[in-house]
Amino acid sequence: VQLQASGGGLVQAGGSVSLTCTASGRIFDIDFMGWARQGPGQQRDLVASITGRGRVNYADSVKGRFTISRDNGRNSVSLQMNSLKPEDTAIYYCALRALSRNYYWGRGTLVTVSS
Repeated sequence: VQLQASGGGLVQAGGSVSLTCTASGRIFDIDFMGWARQGPGQQRDLVASITGRGRVNYADSVKGRFTISRDNGRNSVSLQMNSLKPEDTAIYYCALRALSRNYYWGRGTLVTVSS
């Protein structure tokens, strides 16, 4: 499984950025797709996820500001990030978890929010 992400970049506080990730390869048993982030000196944490049936989960820190969506036909997932804060600055990783509980990760894309 390969995960290719796009989007991100530099944005001012209060602004918006969107990320998109497309999965390719032998994909038969997806549990969910989502996005994790890792800020400077921090661990990688899942911030949003969505199952094939559309059930979503968000970290408390992004609820009400981030929206995840999924195109099952294209095996893609997008993350719309609004009202961005400097503390949202991080490398964002596309994630796919299989039913076997194995994780697959994209290479990461940097989002920088300036104050």
